[in-house]
Amino acid sequence: MPKNYLLIYSEQLATDIELLCQKINAPSNTLFQIRKSSSSVYANIREANYAQSKADMISKFEIALKECSETEGWLKLLFNTKVINEETFRTNRNLCGRIQRMLIASCKTLKKNNI
Repeated sequence: MPKNYLLIYSEQLATDIELLCQKINAPSNTLFQIRKSSSSVYANIREANYAQSKADMISKFEIALKECSETEGWLKLLFNTKVINEETFRTNRNLCGRIQRMLIASCKTLKKNNI
């Protein structure tokens, strides 16, 4: 069975963000929001694996894409306020970018083949 890199990367993102939140000192709302958005990326990609239809799968992927963008925004806020360093920001932002590119490609392929 081939590896599902989208699922692997989204699980890595959710795990890395959770571990990051456990060790940084940031406003509780910010921590709640970044945990929520990063775990939603993972949850929606997992759900897409059991979608009821291609349209359902596309919907889950598009939600994951929005949540990934939100996660990236919270990371930028944490970096701008000097809560996280540049290396931490770049590592997690790059992972978000990788997931976003994969989600965009997957949605395009599904939409093209759904006609």
